[in-house]
Amino acid sequence: MNKTVFKKTPATTPLKISLSSIDKSETLFKNLLCFSHLRWDFVYQRPQHLLSRFAENTNVYFLEEPIFTDTNEAFIVISQKKERVWVCVPHLPHNLDENQKNESLKKLIQLFFAGKDASEFIFWYYTPMALEFSSHIKAGMTVYDCMDELAAFKFAPQNIKTLENQLLKRADVVFTGGNTLFQSKKHLHKNIHPFPSSIEKKHFLKARQKHSEPEDQVNIAGPKIGFYGVIDERFDIGLIEAVANARPDWNIILIGPVVKIDPQTLPQNKNIHFLGPKNYDQLPHYLSGWDVAIIPFLINESTRFISPTKTPEYLCGGKPVVSTPITDVIYPYGEDKLVSIANDAAGFIDAITYWLECENIGEWLTKVDRFLLTVSWDFTCNNMWEIMLKTLTNKKAAANRTQKVFKTEKQYPDLISHQARPA
Repeated sequence: MNKTVFKKTPATTPLKISLSSIDKSETLFKNLLCFSHLRWDFVYQRPQHLLSRFAENTNVYFLEEPIFTDTNEAFIVISQKKERVWVCVPHLPHNLDENQKNESLKKLIQLFFAGKDASEFIFWYYTPMALEFSSHIKAGMTVYDCMDELAAFKFAPQNIKTLENQLLKRADVVFTGGNTLFQSKKHLHKNIHPFPSSIEKKHFLKARQKHSEPEDQVNIAGPKIGFYGVIDERFDIGLIEAVANARPDWNIILIGPVVKIDPQTLPQNKNIHFLGPKNYDQLPHYLSGWDVAIIPFLINESTRFISPTKTPEYLCGGKPVVSTPITDVIYPYGEDKLVSIANDAAGFIDAITYWLECENIGEWLTKVDRFLLTVSWDFTCNNMWEIMLKTLTNKKAAANRTQKVFKTEKQYPDLISHQARPA
């Protein structure tokens, strides 16, 4: 039997984000445990934005997927990333089968809860797969933040849909990462709410200022057409290559990690510049030097339900955007003429050319700013918190009603009809 131990690493300098709109007197639970398929330090996106803000009101523990190492014992490393935010990384021995892996994770979870009361925790799920090692623990509240249709992604586990159905039954509240995803799942839960991608305005407004561009971009001469994000199976490699071939005078800047695809399949044109992953703080500086931003995703099952966070971020940075026809980009951005939608390379070239030659984008930028007035991670976090508070209130009221019925039934059995008894 593998031993289970904890290892802690020193805390980093905390970053405190204020949420003045939340009434601090209205507290949900002392702690939140997030089960994530993404790593905290991979790409700064929806989970980090939300959980960093929730940490204003509760301790946040971010449990990542396990790392397999040359160890004889299972252990978990806990490191503090921000004030009241801890990242928990399980380390497991190599060569464990799926059952052994989940048994080891169950033991680590049990050890994590030693001396803790699970009823004082919110369980926040990004991946249904975590149910395989956490379903035996009853949390005070269960939230499923369904940011993507994971079953449609490359290498998705075969049983992910089954586990998602179980999670939907357990969840007290469900959030979705976009409106299309909400429409596909709204019939599966009675307390489900859409929360599309949002922005941290102060951060991306920096791109509208004249910064010194980063060294690996500043010396690239000519029009700059940029993308940042994960470069994976959703990325339209053929589209990028066709645009680069047709317009060798343009420079296509691609920022982000390459995952789940062979890097050798990426086009090697001289005017395509792969600058690699960049941290969140660097993005506005790269964005400031672009002429047009692009969202070149394939249109297939893996992109059917996505709501790219980069859409409002690009716009907030003051950059025109050209995107393939992703539903959550068409509605509302394309429909409101905030983003240009193009179906192929020729359409991309036409739309990019339009923006490069546009002499006055002030009217468009005014429309963008008007649209973005209520698009904010602070607003999203606040609205989610209010929904969870309401859910908790209703849950407590339902529990009290059930308790009263059983008490009355015990004292006065003849007064309670069969139909009135809780199922």
